Amino acid sequence: MVEVDLYGKDLITTQEWAMEEIEATLNLAREFKTKYVKRELPELLKRKTFFMLFYAPSTRTRAAFEAAMTLLEGHAQFIDVSTTRLEEGEAIKDVAKMYEKYGNGLGVRILDQAIDFVYGKGNWVVREYAKHAEVPVINMACCSFHPTQGLADLMTVQEKLGNIRGKKYVIMWGYSRKFRGRCSIQEEMLVMTRFGMDVTVAHPPGFELDPKLIDAAKENAANSGGSLEVSHDYKSALHEAHVVFPRNWASAALLKAGASELGRENESRLHEKYRDWTLTQELVDLMDDRAIITHVLPVLRGEEAEDKVMDSAHSVIYDQAENGLYTKMAVLALTMKERLFP
Repeated sequence: MVEVDLYGKDLITTQEWAMEEIEATLNLAREFKTKYVKRELPELLKRKTFFMLFYAPSTRTRAAFEAAMTLLEGHAQFIDVSTTRLEEGEAIKDVAKMYEKYGNGLGVRILDQAIDFVYGKGNWVVREYAKHAEVPVINMACCSFHPTQGLADLMTVQEKLGNIRGKKYVIMWGYSRKFRGRCSIQEEMLVMTRFGMDVTVAHPPGFELDPKLIDAAKENAANSGGSLEVSHDYKSALHEAHVVFPRNWASAALLKAGASELGRENESRLHEKYRDWTLTQELVDLMDDRAIITHVLPVLRGEEAEDKVMDSAHSVIYDQAENGLYTKMAVLALTMKERLFP
């Protein structure tokens, strides 16, 4: 295993970690996966505490981080932001310094309703904690990025496809009556282009991603030998795809103005125009015969994708969720354990 020194380092997005740091994290995650089966996990984080500050709800992220700390003999403490004094005006700086004194790492999750869908606001909050805390700050999902999800999905794609360079990865906008932010969409686009995949982002007009991150992904692709394309034609995008990730995200207009300003009804009407953007079995037949279907969950069944598609042999959604445990374990161990490699 390549030795890297990530002790004390923040993880806001995988884009800000070097390739060797990402690869070392994935290697350690695979090692943890093997050791977990054999019940041979090391007590790397014994008597260490990871504070998890949630502005937004979670099904998998909270559970996986808590399990990860437990398996490494540490402790994860869940903190619902509504139970703190932050909503009464307490400064982020003061909270960051307090948790720094009490523990060894801090995770922050802030997106969607917690920020009225205003793009950039959640990422600013995460970076504000990182600015003031002397312990590593882990982004557990913000409006812009979801780095531990990106690592888990990269690990899964590599497991299922082997050498992923030159393989076609399609991020497909999916119809939904509810809408979400761009976090995992943009994280996937960035990390997959760094690893040489041919990434296509397919979405209707009006749902463009952050132009600065589009440029960053294009630069990633140029450096890795991959590619990035944007398409408004999901059928042509899905042709011969090796990986398809169907997920809804809100329009660029809503993410700029916020849900309160633009109005949820206006956004819903826009989404209704594209009800046909649903991953169906007919569309799966356009993909490579051995293609996999991914999703960060929750998948909005019957909207983003058909039930039978998400429950088919192509679907790897539960493998992704499992790998999220091991990649989170690796991130926590590498950032919170001094001299991990003796």
